Amino acid sequence: MEALAVSFGLVALAEMGDKTQLLALLLASRFRRPWPVVAGILAATLANHLITAALGLLLGIELQGPWLKWVIAASFFAIAIWAFFPDAEDDRERAPPRLGVFGATAVAFFLTEMGDRTQIATAVLAARFATWLPVVIGTTLGMMAANLPVVFLGQQLLRRIPLAALRWGAIAVSAGLGVATLLE
Repeated sequence: MEALAVSFGLVALAEMGDKTQLLALLLASRFRRPWPVVAGILAATLANHLITAALGLLLGIELQGPWLKWVIAASFFAIAIWAFFPDAEDDRERAPPRLGVFGATAVAFFLTEMGDRTQIATAVLAARFATWLPVVIGTTLGMMAANLPVVFLGQQLLRRIPLAALRWGAIAVSAGLGVATLLE
């Protein structure tokens, strides 16, 4: 249960102001069909996080002993540092989707999530907790919790949420997890 809760909280906070959240806003604004956008986000996130958590778990098995602790702690600190630098919105004009709204969203989210801090966090959390399914469920729910309001409420919500405060929350949680890992 701890793995699921920590995974949810870390990813939900880390996703605030992230490029995939901006992509959700762009897709929701452009297509004005929220349910296919939400379904595409869910499909892409599940696929990405299933693969990533499995790799993280395998790395955790391979890096036993003190190395694993140091790698995981360093990864949490790197995520905290990475959160200091907000992602910028991409204003380029995009071609109409050939795969439909769902397909365009799924492909865009899957590719955008590659190498993203939430993907790295998923791998690190799977290694840290030595579990796969609770981490995938937690990170996927965290991603959805961060993106659903953006898809459905869009511009109105983003005018009222202080993204800097949420980013500082993600920094604190990531750094706290790094310290907790070192103290174990």
